[in-house]
Amino acid sequence: MKRILLFILSSGFIVAALAGFMAWQFAHNPLTLPTAKSTFEFTVERGSNLKSLGKKLAKEGLLAEPVGADSFWLLGRLTNQAAGIQAGTYRLDKPISPLALLQKLNDGDVVSVAITFVEGVTFRQMRAQLVANLLLKQSITLLSDRAVLEAIGATESHPEGLFFPDTYRFSQGANDIDILKMSYQAMQKKLALAWSQREQDLPYSTPYEALIMASIIEKETGRADERAMIGGVFINRLRIPMRLQTDPTVIYGMGENFDGNIRRRDLTNDTVYNTYTRDGLPPTPIAMPGLGALMAAVQPEKSDNLYFVAMKDGQGSHAFSRTLAEHNRAVAKYQLGR
Repeated sequence: MKRILLFILSSGFIVAALAGFMAWQFAHNPLTLPTAKSTFEFTVERGSNLKSLGKKLAKEGLLAEPVGADSFWLLGRLTNQAAGIQAGTYRLDKPISPLALLQKLNDGDVVSVAITFVEGVTFRQMRAQLVANLLLKQSITLLSDRAVLEAIGATESHPEGLFFPDTYRFSQGANDIDILKMSYQAMQKKLALAWSQREQDLPYSTPYEALIMASIIEKETGRADERAMIGGVFINRLRIPMRLQTDPTVIYGMGENFDGNIRRRDLTNDTVYNTYTRDGLPPTPIAMPGLGALMAAVQPEKSDNLYFVAMKDGQGSHAFSRTLAEHNRAVAKYQLGR
């Protein structure tokens, strides 16, 4: 009887040791990529669990059938990594062990792609850029601007200027709403930072008014060294008070009617964005300002200048003037060639 018991115990030990060795071997042996290409990609859908993912990877040839999927799931359970897999698209560019693959899935080491919003673009252009990106899950296509703002948790009623220009990285299949939310939150932080560093006695009552000014500065110049100077001109005009008389606001008010040229009749046609016919700031921003324009709006250069005109020097430079007489001479010199 003792011999039988000893045989059973020793057999169980051998089986357990063999199972442990096989499990260790499965966990650490590299998986062969199932394609002739140098990389293999797969997507983990939102809500997927490790068991369904294992079956998918076995079907695609990464895990060996028939026990590969179950072994992968069991390994995840034993290492407490089964519940931590993250959604996204993953890329394998070399053989990888199941244990390392589990770690990759838990780290969310997904293939990232990027979208870049540049300074000075409008929300309409931003929407078009998102819709054209086929790597994003489209949610905003049928939404109104107001519905988009509600979806990202914004309290404002107009979307223009609320998004920060930057490069945003995301995994393939990410929702376009999530990209907008990241950009919106980034602008909230940048605007709060700029507002906290503003000079005293500026003619703004809210950060939103500073954002409006920043958008005008952004559209007026692409030169970093002139932003604060142009901001100073507009601040001086608001303090007099004097109308801003800036073409970019007129163009924005024209919308799709703008054909690339601004005419005298456009400057006299009254709209809420026509700063030639209306006092003060327009009701909303007119574009997406960058950090440089935000800082220029809250830290403008101090001067007596009230005017500026493009010099047509190929560098985007402007000539600044204190008086209308000086400005007229600058216009004659740089615009009319006299």
